[in-house]
Amino acid sequence: MLVYVRGAGDIATGVAARLVRSGVSVVMADIAVPTCIRRTICFCEAIRLGELEVEGIRARLAQTPAEALAITEAGDVAVVVDPQAKMLDELKPAAVVDAILAKRNLGTTRDMAPVVIAVGPGFTAPVDCDAVVETMRGHFLGRVITQGSPQPNTGVPGVIAGYGKERVIHSPAAGVFRSDHAIGDIVSAGDVIGYAGDTPMVTQIDGCLRGLLADGVRVAEGFKCADVDPRGDTSYINYISDKATSVGGGVLEALAMLTDVFRG
Repeated sequence: MLVYVRGAGDIATGVAARLVRSGVSVVMADIAVPTCIRRTICFCEAIRLGELEVEGIRARLAQTPAEALAITEAGDVAVVVDPQAKMLDELKPAAVVDAILAKRNLGTTRDMAPVVIAVGPGFTAPVDCDAVVETMRGHFLGRVITQGSPQPNTGVPGVIAGYGKERVIHSPAAGVFRSDHAIGDIVSAGDVIGYAGDTPMVTQIDGCLRGLLADGVRVAEGFKCADVDPRGDTSYINYISDKATSVGGGVLEALAMLTDVFRG
């Protein structure tokens, strides 16, 4: 079974990992210059680096649909630059998963594949997808919705160790992002973790720099550029998050509900 995942950031990577471990082949699509910050566990980094391994699963960049299929046949995840999903006609996946997490629908429709599953707000099942998976932290995280929509975006990051919005760092100005730090660094409140042009960005809390935008990405004012984990455990940068794992489980459940691939 081949599944085409729109998006290759941290949540999408959690989805892909659960699918691959269940025997599903995965092609992931993203933009040419990805804007993910948790780059150590995002398969979109294969676009920048050529390949990346996350939790024992390797992702490799493909230039064509044929190359993408060859990569999946070898047991790896294929990553393509295909923001408009133009490769679908050649790939002919059994299912499409929209895991872009744009908080709105960027063009996914139910006719893209026999089964279409969406992740997060901006979708309504069965209007523009067959099922949608809840991404809001809390009691309903990871649940499959086949009638209706997930909870609306609040704009407030989930709370970790008592911190929510304080742990996410947004650009105070427009410019090209750069940083002297690396993911995994331990930082303290008041530290400059990066710049938008010449404008510094300062962390409000102590912790481990869990996410950091790649150097050279042009950002707008208010753009998410970094994430500080107040738990301070540097090992977490190597693992898919609890949220992404839960959402991935929801997608896997939806795929099982809507297809016969797991029914023998």
